[in-house]
Amino acid sequence: MRYFSDVGALARKDLLIELRARETVPAMLLFVLSTLTIFHFAVPRGASDDVTLGLLWTAIVFTALLGLTRAFVPEREQGVFDALVLAPSDRSAIWAAKSFSVLAFLGLAQLVAVPAFGLFFHGVGWRTVAALALADIGICAVGTLTGAMAVVGRARELILPLLFLPLAIPIVAAGVGASILSDSKYLAFLALYDAVFVLLSWGAFEFVVAET
Repeated sequence: MRYFSDVGALARKDLLIELRARETVPAMLLFVLSTLTIFHFAVPRGASDDVTLGLLWTAIVFTALLGLTRAFVPEREQGVFDALVLAPSDRSAIWAAKSFSVLAFLGLAQLVAVPAFGLFFHGVGWRTVAALALADIGICAVGTLTGAMAVVGRARELILPLLFLPLAIPIVAAGVGASILSDSKYLAFLALYDAVFVLLSWGAFEFVVAET
């Protein structure tokens, strides 16, 4: 199907750009490790799991925000964003490819962040891992959409957090609930959030880029 081939081609382009430039992933890794290191020395010894797991989610969300800030920058800097929008393909394929790329970058960051968190504080359970996986989908879905809104502005580093963070609050709340309370209903909420916002972001992206 042509749609999926377009998504694959655009995603490969983003991944190849990152492999050559090595800008986004190293920055995300450095940020999340630095944040966890600071938390390790700032949090008193013997702090409860409630506190430390909350710090993990804080680090993950702001690490994702760092990656989302860079999501559409290469296209804008190289002047090819308009060409992508005008290409004879479904515009939502741009959103799908970008979401997949950001998901890959965030997943790599978490492969380092979770073991580092275990080293500094304590290990995480399977519900926390499952919550992180589900949260990543929602973060990348809404983050890519808001990133496309923000990239046209001169102050995108300011606009993106204002758009993204309110939408990420339910993700963090449910993720912390799944991690601390070990209640599967929070995982179900994250799955529902993903289903709703993936569809909304996919459908709204064409109208967002039409206005940029």
